[in-house]
Amino acid sequence: MTKKRLIPRLLQLVLIIIGVYFGFILLFDVALHQIIPKSLLTMYMLFVVAGTAMVFTFTEEGAQELVGPIKALVEDPSKKMIRNVVFVIVPLLAGYYTYTSMLPSFEAPMELRTIHPAPPSKFKAFGKSYNLTTLQNPYRKFEKEDPAKFKGLVKEGGDVYIKNCQYCHGDKLDGNGPYASGLNPTPLNFQDVGTIAQLQESFLFWRISTGGPGLPQEAAPWISAMPVWQDYLTEDEIWKVILFLYNYTGRAPRSWANE
Repeated sequence: MTKKRLIPRLLQLVLIIIGVYFGFILLFDVALHQIIPKSLLTMYMLFVVAGTAMVFTFTEEGAQELVGPIKALVEDPSKKMIRNVVFVIVPLLAGYYTYTSMLPSFEAPMELRTIHPAPPSKFKAFGKSYNLTTLQNPYRKFEKEDPAKFKGLVKEGGDVYIKNCQYCHGDKLDGNGPYASGLNPTPLNFQDVGTIAQLQESFLFWRISTGGPGLPQEAAPWISAMPVWQDYLTEDEIWKVILFLYNYTGRAPRSWANE
């Protein structure tokens, strides 16, 4: 004799699908603070629905429990009123969803942004060529060799940042500078673990020195309001700013040693 379930199989299936859907929303929007594309969410949910249905119908008994309420709704004469209501509401909801999804949008199309584009192995700046695979911050060694001097270098980098960079990236390095709202896309949030914490200092030196115009042409069009800072700052100033970025955010630059 089959034991009666507290929650019918069909309702279990619906609750699981709804739970996973809102789980994705909470994970991306709340936990990761990222917008999950609608097309990607739809693809995930298709996999979830298909996988859950396969689990629930793995046995003949499970398949009958799942299909039973639907079959009864269609065939049972005593459920005529409920059946008529369902057959009216479901098409209306489907039509409403289709109608709203086809409405034209008057917003500017979203342009996807690659936060960390693939850098070239070599680049030119300040009238010379740099090899990113071997380039290192010449001041990083003082972090251990001479902490007092290192502290002074960080302060100098902070002064340069406040005079030149905070207008976009913010005085707290969170991407919320006075000019940030006028830029599309907005400046990077250096406090985010997904930005400079994932990068080597040589990468930052390349991006800051060459700015938006220095991004790779083969993957154009890149979008960046970053100026070509080699036209305004010295090589030493850029290296000191990089020291300040990591020091202020409490991050350690990525290096070959800790890969």
